[in-house]
Amino acid sequence: MSDSTEEPVIVDELVAAQEELQRYKKLIVSADDERSRLLLEKLSADAEKRKAQTETESFISFEDKSTEQFQKDLEGIQGELKNLDRVNQDLKKQYEDLQKELQLKRTESDSLQLRFKIKAAIPVKRVKFTHPVEDDSEDREEHVESVFTVTQRPSYLLKGGHALITFEKENVSEQILRLAKCSVSCEKTKMDVKPYALTLEPSVKFEVHIKVSKKTIKFRNAPPTLPEERMRDRLELSFSRASRGGGEVQSVQYDEQNGTGHVTFLNTGVAENLILRGKFCVETDRDMLVDVLPLYQYQLKKFQTFSGVPNRTVMLGGIQEVMDEEDLQDHLEIHFQKPSNYGGEVENIKYVPAGKQLTAFFSEDNADTDA
Repeated sequence: MSDSTEEPVIVDELVAAQEELQRYKKLIVSADDERSRLLLEKLSADAEKRKAQTETESFISFEDKSTEQFQKDLEGIQGELKNLDRVNQDLKKQYEDLQKELQLKRTESDSLQLRFKIKAAIPVKRVKFTHPVEDDSEDREEHVESVFTVTQRPSYLLKGGHALITFEKENVSEQILRLAKCSVSCEKTKMDVKPYALTLEPSVKFEVHIKVSKKTIKFRNAPPTLPEERMRDRLELSFSRASRGGGEVQSVQYDEQNGTGHVTFLNTGVAENLILRGKFCVETDRDMLVDVLPLYQYQLKKFQTFSGVPNRTVMLGGIQEVMDEEDLQDHLEIHFQKPSNYGGEVENIKYVPAGKQLTAFFSEDNADTDA
């Protein structure tokens, strides 16, 4: 009985053990599957890690190369900037040199213009008749001629802190010019002034010959309101009318571009009367009031340049303003009048204080020039 009772118990235990074994097997299989899955995930993660590491290394390498290239580019740009700065400095220096050269050229040009330029503005001056000029009768009938002789006086621009002194004798100025400096006493002080020889700018002399026509007039303010040929015919017809102060016309010249022209009459006297009126009415398609002017002919003759040397005049430089202008000029004159100072009789003296300037003119006097 006992044996039969124990047998079912063993069977149940075996079944339970088998079930437990099956359960463990399933757990082992599940654990193997999880392990495989984890291994796969690890392998995948390792691959991702290696890929990320490769990409990171690639990015680092690219960054290093980019940084190196940037540094090279930066150094190249900095080198170019230095070169450009050097070129800019050279150009700036060249520009300054050219500016100085231009200023020198302008100064030289101004100086040459002052030497040789003839200014058109001639001051009003009284003139007198000296003698008639022999001329042929035909020319004398056609024109009134005048001759003016223009002589430019030599001049010198005296700047501040300088003086011009003219002695009565030439040998006195020669003695002063031999001195390196002159010690001039001015009350409680002394000053050293330096004598200089003068060089005057070249001057000019020329004759201006002016002819005024007795038969020909100029007119202006005559715009072309008609065709050119008809306009010329109207002008000739109008200026021919004696009732309006005209006379027999010899020829008409007309410039329709600026509305000006010349009318030449057959006889003298007509032009003079019209010039005195100053206006004349011309019949075109309407009445036109034109200006009437004399016809001048200018000629420049006997143009000469000459230079003068003021042998009795000395320029004094380096003068200090130790007193007012008049007192200082008096002290200079007193000093240079004394024979003990190698001076002599002073004919003229002029001092210009600092900050001012004065143009001194020279005139011919017995083949010498005086201030």
